[in-house]
Amino acid sequence: MARPDELVFAPLGGVGEIGMNLSIYGLGNRHQRAWLAVDLGVSFGDEEHLPGIDLIMPDISFLEKERKNLMGLVLTHAHEDHFGAIIDLWPKLKCPIYATQFSAALFEAKCAAERNAPEIPVTVIPSGGRVDVGPFNVEFIPVAHSIPEAHALAIHTEAGTVLHTGDWKIDPTPTLGRPTDEKRLRELGEEGVLALIGDSTNAVRDGRSPSEAEVARTIIDLVKAAKGRVAVTTFASNVARIKAVADAAKAADREVVVVGRAMERVVQVARETGYLDGVQNFRSPEVYGHLPQDKVLALCTGSQGEPRAALARIANDDHPEITLNRGDSVIFSSRTIPGNEKAVGSIINNLVLQGVEVLTDRDHLVHVSGHPRRDELRDMISWVKPQLLIPVHGEALHLNEHAKLARAAGVPRVLVVRNGDLVKLGPGDPGVVGEVPSGRLYKDGTILEDSKSRAVIERRRMAFSGCAFVAIAMTEQGELADDPEVDLVGIPEKNRAGEAFDDIVFDAVMSTIEGLPRARRRDPDALGESVRRAVRAVINEHWGKKPPCLVHVLTV
Repeated sequence: MARPDELVFAPLGGVGEIGMNLSIYGLGNRHQRAWLAVDLGVSFGDEEHLPGIDLIMPDISFLEKERKNLMGLVLTHAHEDHFGAIIDLWPKLKCPIYATQFSAALFEAKCAAERNAPEIPVTVIPSGGRVDVGPFNVEFIPVAHSIPEAHALAIHTEAGTVLHTGDWKIDPTPTLGRPTDEKRLRELGEEGVLALIGDSTNAVRDGRSPSEAEVARTIIDLVKAAKGRVAVTTFASNVARIKAVADAAKAADREVVVVGRAMERVVQVARETGYLDGVQNFRSPEVYGHLPQDKVLALCTGSQGEPRAALARIANDDHPEITLNRGDSVIFSSRTIPGNEKAVGSIINNLVLQGVEVLTDRDHLVHVSGHPRRDELRDMISWVKPQLLIPVHGEALHLNEHAKLARAAGVPRVLVVRNGDLVKLGPGDPGVVGEVPSGRLYKDGTILEDSKSRAVIERRRMAFSGCAFVAIAMTEQGELADDPEVDLVGIPEKNRAGEAFDDIVFDAVMSTIEGLPRARRRDPDALGESVRRAVRAVINEHWGKKPPCLVHVLTV
């Protein structure tokens, strides 16, 4: 009798971190499996640790090798951390993509705005619909989240059903879109769920996440009470929040001016897909300066402190059309993502110095999370009754807290895994059975580099300790043809004794060359390495840091 096919799962991103989500499911045996990918997202670079890196993406080398067995890519929703890597990585996979209407439309608009984006076909599946992707039957179950058409995926296979929650919360009164489909999730639980692969973002927070309806009421009150101009910043993809801001502006007899390309793009897609039906038309930034101060509301990008976004430019007083003055108000209808605190704080301080009143979620209910808190996680477990729970979408603390909660709620098996772990879900005892290649790709300008990239490593070192450049011209006889040239970048001009670093390094180069035997002076590689070591050592002696040193030896 043939052994039944195994169902396996491996996270390639999004576990032990928030962002860069990519999960894969495999059906078959050790020698051959059909694969299904869920989401393909990005994380954002940190200028302190990754200077010049805009985006971080999951390493898909495993899927490239398995390309002929990759049946498709299914999207849970259209947030960047779930679909932002597709344009760069899909050409390496060329698999079918499945998404619901809003996600597909937003992706199409994103491609249209990108220079030289490849043509990437997307098959649109109705919300609540099902599609066969190879041996996987994938069902799109509506869930509430901070973007239209977020879906949990029920992945039905011969080996059992997995519920991949994606990002979700329980919001009985969403201001836009469908609430989480409790009825269908309970039905799944009755049918039997092998594993729940679940969002852990807010597993450390007790209670329940408040409703979007409560935020909408607060924003109406704040906008009505404002005297001067009002600016509101939020995540561009949060269409429910955009609608709430528009309703608040209408209640206060204000025109909405949309500022920022990402916001304009989402507004256009939301109108095309019917999510802003009945909402007044918005105005362009050129109109802003011509409207009375108490009749305008600017809806801006830049809630995370992005330096090129609208709000940063407004706070620095260098936006061509939008200005704020004493007595005006800015509402941050967002949460600061960890790592962005300094950038957001700088914008807030600049606005305060201009006399602008800044309102945040510290003082008012102007933002709610799109992720479930602990009571909501318990509800999901009680509805779905999984045999196994694997926490994903969170850092180590979030995963651990979600796992503890699941055990306390009576889930028979709970596994905490890492990116790259290959997990057997069934049949039989679940557990980690192997490892698949995983890692990070860095988008550096238009080039994708792996995590061992020399450019990334060297740039990080240069950001910390500058760089020394030395050019040496030697004759074929091993004599100096001219004085060496020294150029120090990002290195102090003088040491603690007030001596010029240029002179210190120049003397070190000269004494190193003069101290070498003629045979080594005639070998450009040997000479260059000796000078490099000497320069790094002398700078370290006088400064306490060892900068990279590039030595160019020219034979004349």
